[in-house]
Amino acid sequence: FEQFCINLTNEKLQQHFNEHIFKMEQEEYVKEEIHWSYIEFVDNQEILDLIEKKPGGIIALLDEACMFPRSTHETFAEKLYQTFRDHRRFTKPKLSRTGFTISHYAGDVTYQTEHFLDKNKDYVIAEHQALLSASSCQFVSGLFPPLPEETSKTSKFSSIGTRFKVQ
Repeated sequence: FEQFCINLTNEKLQQHFNEHIFKMEQEEYVKEEIHWSYIEFVDNQEILDLIEKKPGGIIALLDEACMFPRSTHETFAEKLYQTFRDHRRFTKPKLSRTGFTISHYAGDVTYQTEHFLDKNKDYVIAEHQALLSASSCQFVSGLFPPLPEETSKTSKFSSIGTRFKVQ
C-alpha cells in the first residue's frame, strides 16, 4: 500500500513536470512563433485516472471496499479485475489471485492487495483530527493539519488513500 501511494505521488510529479515543461512551454513557443523541435512526451493522465478517478478509480474502489465489513483483500482484488479487465494500464498477473500490475510511466509495478484494506482504514476520526489540529503545541498541530471542508462535512470516513490523494 505504501509503495502504491509513493508511485501515485511519482505519477503526479511526472504529470506536473509534463504540464509545465512540455505542454505549457511548447504552447508558449507556438504563441510567440518560435521555431523549435517538438518534444514528444508520454501523457500519464490515463494512469492518474485509473488510480484517482471518482467514481471508479482504484482508490474509490478501495474506499468502497473499506466500508463493507465483509470485504477482504481477495474480494477487493476481484473487484479490480472486473472493473479494469480491459484497461491497457492494468493487468492481472497470471498466477496471482490478489495481485495487480499497473504500467506506470517509469515501468510496470505489481502490487499485492493484502493489507490494502487494513492500511487504508487506518484513519483518524474527524473529531480527533480537529482537536489535534487546534493544539497550541505547534509540533502536534503540524502533524494533524485541518481536513479539507468536503471531507469533514460529507462523511465521517476519510481513508488514508483519499487523504493522500488530496494532499
